Amino acid sequence: MKLMETIHGTIWKAGDHVDTDAILPGRFMAQTVLEDLGKHAFAGLWPDFAAQVRKGDFILAGENFGCGSSREHAPLALKFAGVGAVVARSFARIFYRNAITIGLPVVMIAAGSDAEKVAAGDLGELSFLDAELRIPDRGLVVKLEPLAGPALEILKVGGLLSHLSAKLRPDKPH
Repeated sequence: MKLMETIHGTIWKAGDHVDTDAILPGRFMAQTVLEDLGKHAFAGLWPDFAAQVRKGDFILAGENFGCGSSREHAPLALKFAGVGAVVARSFARIFYRNAITIGLPVVMIAAGSDAEKVAAGDLGELSFLDAELRIPDRGLVVKLEPLAGPALEILKVGGLLSHLSAKLRPDKPH
């Protein structure tokens, strides 16, 4: 999935310190087909998540989202489940890097933004261009930190492999 200017979807709301074992329980690490990881995303936290999440839905979380192990399986599970982005107050550094690497947009909530008013199940619009999470039905706007620099460039093309391929083969369309 390449970075789009705006995504529309249902908001799944998570709290602080959601670790990689909550995102993808360790018992599912033996999957041999990476795309199958999405079937087990949040199996322990939201047992019906994989069956109910729709392409483009996104997660709104608190502090330190993705703490725990350094494995890429957790962001891959979210990506293959169809999650369009993860918006959080802060991310565990390795989760953030892994998400960018695989092309899963991760965006931080700007300081002073009142994301607590957003409810699970709200329909939202996440504008990467405007750096805003909007809830039109309730007139809410949550300001976000703009994506910039190398992270933005990598996300625009869908991940680090696509980014490197474009750098190494500029004559070939990606």
